[in-house]
Amino acid sequence: MPRAKLIPLLVAAIVGLGLISGVAVWWTNKQRYEKTDNAYVQADTVTVSPQIDGYVAEVLVADNQRVEAGQVLVRLDASQSQAKLAQAVAKVAALEAAIKGVDDKASLEQALIAQRSAVVTSAKVDAQRAALDLNRYRALSGNGWVSDQRLQTVGATAAQTSANVAQAEASLQAERQAASSLTSAKAQTSAEAAAARAAMDQAKIEVERTVIRAPVAGIVGARAVRPGQYIRPGSALMSVVPLTDTYVLANFKETQVGRIRIGQMVEIKADAFSKTPIRGRVDSFAPATGSEFALIPVENAVGNFTKIVQRVPVKIVVEANDPLKGALRPGLSVEVQVDVRGKTGPSFAEASSAARQPAPAADPKSAAQ
Repeated sequence: MPRAKLIPLLVAAIVGLGLISGVAVWWTNKQRYEKTDNAYVQADTVTVSPQIDGYVAEVLVADNQRVEAGQVLVRLDASQSQAKLAQAVAKVAALEAAIKGVDDKASLEQALIAQRSAVVTSAKVDAQRAALDLNRYRALSGNGWVSDQRLQTVGATAAQTSANVAQAEASLQAERQAASSLTSAKAQTSAEAAAARAAMDQAKIEVERTVIRAPVAGIVGARAVRPGQYIRPGSALMSVVPLTDTYVLANFKETQVGRIRIGQMVEIKADAFSKTPIRGRVDSFAPATGSEFALIPVENAVGNFTKIVQRVPVKIVVEANDPLKGALRPGLSVEVQVDVRGKTGPSFAEASSAARQPAPAADPKSAAQ
């Protein structure tokens, strides 16, 4: 065959083999993987806000600084809060002293009650003796052995001792009522002391809240607080981004999620890291498509309807031992490739069904044991 005819045939054969190889590779990858470039890095970013108002005394962190959980970020001017705390402590001390004073009075009243009881006993003994004397003198007076004057004197003494008994009993009752009133006074003072302690605890909390600490470990971002600034509760001072807990939200088409299972291995690539592969795994599926969480949901109840393939957010976590786990920044766009060959956890349909199943009832026999 002439060379002029052979060369085009060879070129056509090579092109054909290349096309066949390309199609074979494409088909193989299509069967093994589900891919998307509609994926972004996210993190559970925490916004740091004050719980009380006041002037900022110190800002102890800089932009993009790494902080640990509990580390002091901002100090507020605590002079007013400390003054309130001192006032509350003094009020608690005064009321506790008042309670002690009531207890001392109650002890004194018990001693007085015992004294009045002894006086009543003594008065009753005197009255009993005077009554016996009066009976004897009446008998002697009937026989003419004592004068009427003596009988009158003894009768007056008996009447006086009876009055002394009534007076002693009245004094005893008055002391008992005074002791009872002290019980009510102590209850009232104790209630006031409890309210004062609660106010003191609240003042302590306000003093503690003048020191604003990092809620989680991470990197400081969006720092908007400056020394001397007046801040109010709920205002955003800064954000703390926990880079060690970043994850990827990959928005797969609804035609792709059928083969994805929880636990399947994922390869993540980001342009920021020269597309160095990052290992991850499928963690969970979103409960609805992304359009359902939009501020203005799509309303399809209209006359003209066009079917649009929706996307389902799939959460992908980075493997703990991957060297780039802590390097991913929220907001980065990435490409993900899920190896759908692994039959690991529930599929998209199975995970949705499992979420609707009620918790299994406890076995009565095992519960009894």
